[in-house]
Amino acid sequence: MSDHQPAKPEVLYPDYPRLSRVYEQLNDDEDARVCKDIPEDACRHQPRNFFAYLVANTFSKVADELSSARLILPWLLGAAGASSGFAGFLVPIREAGVLIPQLMVAAFIRRLARRKVVWLLGAFLSMLALAAMALAAGTLQGSEVGWAVVGALVVYSLARGLCSVAAKDVLGKTVSKTRRGALMGYSASVAGVATLLVGLYAEFGTGAEPVNLTLFLGGAAALWLLSLLAFSQIQEAPGATEGGGNAASVALRSLGIVLTDRDFRRFVLARGLLLSIALVPPFFVLLAQEHAGSSAAGLGLMIIASGLAASLSSPVWGRLSDRSSRWTMALAAFGGATLCAVTAMLAWLELTLLASPWVHALLFFGISICHGGARLARKVYLVDMATAQTRAQYVAVSNTLIGLALLALGSVGLLTTWIGVAGVIAMLGGISLIAALYGLNLKEISG
Repeated sequence: MSDHQPAKPEVLYPDYPRLSRVYEQLNDDEDARVCKDIPEDACRHQPRNFFAYLVANTFSKVADELSSARLILPWLLGAAGASSGFAGFLVPIREAGVLIPQLMVAAFIRRLARRKVVWLLGAFLSMLALAAMALAAGTLQGSEVGWAVVGALVVYSLARGLCSVAAKDVLGKTVSKTRRGALMGYSASVAGVATLLVGLYAEFGTGAEPVNLTLFLGGAAALWLLSLLAFSQIQEAPGATEGGGNAASVALRSLGIVLTDRDFRRFVLARGLLLSIALVPPFFVLLAQEHAGSSAAGLGLMIIASGLAASLSSPVWGRLSDRSSRWTMALAAFGGATLCAVTAMLAWLELTLLASPWVHALLFFGISICHGGARLARKVYLVDMATAQTRAQYVAVSNTLIGLALLALGSVGLLTTWIGVAGVIAMLGGISLIAALYGLNLKEISG
């Protein structure tokens, strides 16, 4: 009998033998560990951190879809008899509330050797805010539910701001460069499937009724609790705490980085131009309501389209972003510009096919793909461009400036009075084209 037994395949991460196998298969790590831009201690725990972050991020994404300020909350307020004026505040509060306070948050985070506790606090507050919305939706009517939902949304958006800053910092400390895009892609894909199931329920069930949308919000609160439990499992090593001084003074000094850091300044401008893709989806919804009505079936088809777009495209966008996030941003922006041009042309020609909600669902599917690609690629670009010392500052400064720009550009809806919904879509498509061309001039930092 031979003394030589076949050697067992080496486990790249011996601390987590089972997780290691799955992690290696998902990321093609067959020959060597990939640990770029993270310390060795973090590399040891990479499979655990990868999947803990993946699960937490997935649950939080689904919770966001179940409480969408673009679809779910407006539908809920309308069903409860609240004034339509409340709906106009939802998207600006949801987006700007997340972004603008982040300079202060980042200055506070810099004082902490471990930053995941900030994310956990944000998750807990998010859970409470959504639970409050569900309670209000189930017990109040008219303007009372409107005020309650808007007030809870302020808390929710600020809590999401805590999570946003901390999440990118923790990701940069615990998951290797060239693996971050794949992680976010997988997360968005799974969340997209869950969103698809929600859309099927809204389409074929009774999702337009207040009680069911109340259940959506309650489910979103429960998902934040599960997300909190998953994120708490991340093994985060202590990090640098320099720069954690007075929040206000640090915030003011941090803004100066836009003037002194050319690459960062160009990224902020590119991200500002990409807001055109973020702002245009609600106008696709308005166009659908103009031409095909605003039945509950229309909501369900839009949710289905959003879920399919994320589940099918996100892994591809993630892989492309790991190869070249600047090219991926440009590709997504160009796709958005093209789709906006086609949609506007269909509206101007007043074709009868726009009377079908399925056509609008298809258009919404396309713009959701482009929006998801631009969003994922610019996140990967920022995390890869930053260092452990600058990451939180980069995230906070860019988010604060983009939040202010968002509030300013949010008034673009007023232009529908003069140029119509199709005209606004065409205008935002033109800005997306500029974003695509400008994005190609960014510095290559991937790989």
